[in-house]
Amino acid sequence: MRELLTYLPSSLLLSRAAMMAMSNSLSLLVRGLSTSAARPAAMVKAPIQVFGVAGRYATALYSAASKEKKLDAVEKDLNALQGVIDGNTNLQDLLKNPIITRAEKKSVVLDVLKEQKASPLVTNLVDLLGDNNRLGVVSGVAKTFSDIMSAHRGEVICEVTTAKALDAGTMKSLQDALKMFLKKGETLKLNTKVDPALIGGMVVNVGDRFVDMSTASKINRMAALIRQPL
Repeated sequence: MRELLTYLPSSLLLSRAAMMAMSNSLSLLVRGLSTSAARPAAMVKAPIQVFGVAGRYATALYSAASKEKKLDAVEKDLNALQGVIDGNTNLQDLLKNPIITRAEKKSVVLDVLKEQKASPLVTNLVDLLGDNNRLGVVSGVAKTFSDIMSAHRGEVICEVTTAKALDAGTMKSLQDALKMFLKKGETLKLNTKVDPALIGGMVVNVGDRFVDMSTASKINRMAALIRQPL
């Protein structure tokens, strides 16, 4: 084995070391989130790969919640917490304020969870985030966990942005067209947004596909062509 390692590129060895460190880090997070005193089993793999700090916490939470069969409860509690954050600018400012101590921030968020009678798993998540001075990413964890759960249910998230709200007929036609991208067993989860800056048309994100059919994009392309020297 040692002889084999000497022939492997150093970049590959570093990559493997990084992967091992990531795996150990996630295992520690799962252990910290778990409400069971028993020795934790192997990680439960999330249905999609997510990235960043929020992704690591969301992945660990998915594993812990899967083992305790509390996925739906955890998703519900995270959505409820996110709803409180979205509706309270004072709470948003508190989480972003570097002057306020991590202990104070954690205490406030734990009070919110106590009032909501949230799952111990979500309480443990906030405990960990607070101790690691990461409460600023709690919204990112909630969003990422929601994406993981959508994949868990076989949902394909599609985001459509238009210059103005779509009428019922156009919405139905759009849904029918988007369903053509789905594989067997998948369902469409459509989110729509309005952005007048598009002028007309739409921008569509389906999974890892991105299509810009907006009037603004066409105008920008034409302007770029006009500016080119003859």
